[in-house]
Amino acid sequence: MKTLTKSEMQVMNILWDMQRGACVADVLARYDEPRPAYTTVATFMKILEQKGFVERRKGQGKLFFYTPMMTRERYRREMMEDVKQTFFGGSLTSLVSFFAREERLRDDQIAEILSIIERGGDHADA
Repeated sequence: MKTLTKSEMQVMNILWDMQRGACVADVLARYDEPRPAYTTVATFMKILEQKGFVERRKGQGKLFFYTPMMTRERYRREMMEDVKQTFFGGSLTSLVSFFAREERLRDDQIAEILSIIERGGDHADA
């Protein structure tokens, strides 16, 4: 799977949050200050289209609208699967053990994770 750079991910998060197609100016308006140049965001949109993350459609005049080709959840799922395969030999147990050790989970966090597992994975962020 193709991955997103930090800057591309920022654009995709804006598009996903908007939940509709957007032009470069729409995306630029949602950046925090200091905002990048219009041409910088336009370049990111073009790269995202080339990578297959967004679809471009013509608007009025020279305006183009960009729509995500996959959901944030699908991207997250595919990226985590790649991490699991690449760094943990496909073992979910190894992946979870790594984060449990590295994150130094509090008791309430462990309880929440166990509750999610018991419910079969239902969680608001899933």
